[in-house]
Amino acid sequence: MLFNLIVDTILMKMDLRGNISTRLRQLMAYADNILITARTKQSLMDTFQELKNYSLEVGLTINKKKTKYLKCTRKDIKTENLNINSSYIEQVKQYKYLGSIINDNNSNLNLKFFKSKLVTRSSKLKLCRMMIKPIVTYASETWVLKENTIQKLLVFERKTLRGIFGPMKENQTWRIKTNEELDKLIKYENIVNYIKAQRLSWFGHIQRILDTRTAKKIFKWNPLTKRPKGRPKNRWEDIIQDFSQMKIKNWITVFRIEQNGRFSLRRPKSPTTKG
Repeated sequence: MLFNLIVDTILMKMDLRGNISTRLRQLMAYADNILITARTKQSLMDTFQELKNYSLEVGLTINKKKTKYLKCTRKDIKTENLNINSSYIEQVKQYKYLGSIINDNNSNLNLKFFKSKLVTRSSKLKLCRMMIKPIVTYASETWVLKENTIQKLLVFERKTLRGIFGPMKENQTWRIKTNEELDKLIKYENIVNYIKAQRLSWFGHIQRILDTRTAKKIFKWNPLTKRPKGRPKNRWEDIIQDFSQMKIKNWITVFRIEQNGRFSLRRPKSPTTKG
């Protein structure tokens, strides 16, 4: 516990402003394993030296033999050790961090797990839903789904599902399962339908929150400029099309205030005919 508090104190001293998309460097720590991720080589070297200096202040040293350097790129590069103030760090093609193998071409070697016969299909599907889908669909509530994005998502999901379910034997020959067969196996609960459901859920949340909230102000805000010439781009509020596909008409009047002051989405009742 004391060691974890010391490491946490060291990381808090380092300047890590910004978010995951704007920050030049990231630090992830688990016990005595610290992973430094940087966008540039110089940023990586500066972060390593800064971490080393703060560690020395509290009596901690970095194990040079266990410290490795990896450059993620799709290009063929020459292996060259990293020199940081006369401290040489070995460059490797891959390494293991917290049980996961990370390599230099951004591919995940752990996909072999989903093809293993030692794990049941139900377990593989659960892991896929709990570990892979949340990462792929992170912040998908705010996405504007384009056709090329939809195709990429479906291709990725079907590739994973084919690794889980494997091929099927037909007329004494083995073949991969078709897209329709995969959809039936997952009961048509594919990743695109999941994202659309998440967007509808977020849309309902936007309708329920107060008008003073920032998200509600942005949703109701109208730009003062005009759209450029040409075909207009899809907007997030075009999510209304999902309501029409669900055969929900007059969706604005469907949101009504309950006694507790919140909104609820209900299907409009069909008028009853008197005999």
